[in-house]
Amino acid sequence: MKVRRSLPGAATALLLSALALSPARGDAVVVTQAMKASTIVEIFVERGSVRVEFEIGTSDVHAFRNAMPDAVYEHLTGEALPLAERWHRFLSEDFIVRADGKPLSAALPKIEARRRVPRDEITGEPLPIAETEPVIDLAFTYTLPTRPKTLTIRPPTEDGRVSASIGFVAYHDGIPATDFRYLGLEVTLDLDWEDPWYSQFRHRNLRRRFAAPLSAFLYVEPFEVRLEFVLRPKDLQHWVDLGLEGKRVIAAGEQAALKEKVVAFLRDKSPVTIDGKPAKLALDRVHFIRRTLRMTSVVDPPEDLPLLSATLGVIFYAPITRLPQEVTMAWDLWSPRIQTITAVATDEAGGLPSQLTPADPVLTWTNFLKNPTAFALTKIAPPIDPNFALPTLSAASALIAIGLAIFAVRRGRRRMLAVAAGMVAAAALAWPHARVTIPNPFAGPIAITTDTDAVVAGLLNNVYRSFDRREESVVYDRLARSITGDLLETVYLHVRRGTELANQGGARVKVQQVDLVALAARPSEDGNGFLGECTWNVSGSVGHWGHVHTRTNQYRAKLRVEPHEGVWKIAAMEVLEEARLADPSRR
Repeated sequence: MKVRRSLPGAATALLLSALALSPARGDAVVVTQAMKASTIVEIFVERGSVRVEFEIGTSDVHAFRNAMPDAVYEHLTGEALPLAERWHRFLSEDFIVRADGKPLSAALPKIEARRRVPRDEITGEPLPIAETEPVIDLAFTYTLPTRPKTLTIRPPTEDGRVSASIGFVAYHDGIPATDFRYLGLEVTLDLDWEDPWYSQFRHRNLRRRFAAPLSAFLYVEPFEVRLEFVLRPKDLQHWVDLGLEGKRVIAAGEQAALKEKVVAFLRDKSPVTIDGKPAKLALDRVHFIRRTLRMTSVVDPPEDLPLLSATLGVIFYAPITRLPQEVTMAWDLWSPRIQTITAVATDEAGGLPSQLTPADPVLTWTNFLKNPTAFALTKIAPPIDPNFALPTLSAASALIAIGLAIFAVRRGRRRMLAVAAGMVAAAALAWPHARVTIPNPFAGPIAITTDTDAVVAGLLNNVYRSFDRREESVVYDRLARSITGDLLETVYLHVRRGTELANQGGARVKVQQVDLVALAARPSEDGNGFLGECTWNVSGSVGHWGHVHTRTNQYRAKLRVEPHEGVWKIAAMEVLEEARLADPSRR
């Protein structure tokens, strides 16, 4: 009698006996709920082989029991049967792969246990989640003797249903044949060996969202309009000679010149208008990019790339001073194989996908935002000056004028009134001059008379709002309103580094919100301002390569805040801690 068991403490220990971390993963091609499935499968179809890699969650271990280590299998079933004897059953009954209808065979798998590692969708960095479930990594390779026309995949089933929650993606020669989707009862992939870009699943729900070999993405933000292209140089060769004829590889040494040709060709091929006026686009950046299961990353340093899968990302931008009412982009590049262009227009409300065709070649963004976010500097109450500047000359002139006026009234001498009026005028003219500083009797301890939370929160917000614009001179001018001169360059470099993603070729995080979490403040020893240790969160979004992702970083720092020329400024800062916060909606 077979016994079906779950995996409580003892079996979990078995799973984690060979605990190890997986390689970093990054930003998803298309984020879907299937990415949160208990089991994740990647299928790599290549010349001569089909490689399959599993990340099996504990709730699905029973469905894959025939591929489990001996100790785990015995715990689940109550039977002692070596993996070598169970492996054929797994390939023929559990997870079945057929090429042109014929089952494939594979050698015994590589099996490792570890904790599931949640990753940042953009950078692939581990997220700070203390406890995650144990998983089993299972990897094996099928031999592929020929180049089949079809590949059919059937997952484990029970009572006519898939017996595991499986999210999967398949690649043909490195090109994703689907977005991240759930694996159904049985799926068939039609293989195009001449150009794997056109390999696709027969099931419509498994078709890639960005199936067109050329894609265009329009981003409309408060201070700029950005136009991005994701394309294969192989397809662009149809319109412009990139020197790729007869090649199978784009060598690393050829890529810089190729990028220049692509930028020069594209710059005027997709004109953009902003509120009806032609926009002058400037190049932001151009990179070769690599797209995998959960990552779109920049290929840096350059390396030789297969022609069929080599993909370029090209980004242009136009600065604006206010949110427009309408932005358009016209497309006029068509070929016998390219009759549809995937395009998305994105603003803070999200992206609106479109399909451009020769009959409908214009992508249009219309401002339907009823209450767009106002990215404005915070007004901060000025400091209470602990000193008072007494205008001695003006005060003396005013006293003399008062004395003369009293004398003139009592004695009836009107001419003296004219002299008194002259002294009043002299007092007004002398007001900015001849001042003596004395203690302000109305200024108390800074911690009592100042809302330090409001001051620090406002200053932090204004620091990050300074980076809403690209121009370095504008950023520095706005930063100077909140930072003293000696600290200006340090803060500029720190925030710039924190809002640029190195593995995305310098993609900029657009700061959406700055929240002061905690502040412990006290008056400074010299009485000039206050000291504070504070914690704050910075939430922002990154729009790139057709996606918009959000992220939140937390910082802890020591600050010194002082009054300068009648306003509060940060005079010193020491960052103590910086951390990427996990999104609680993702595991």
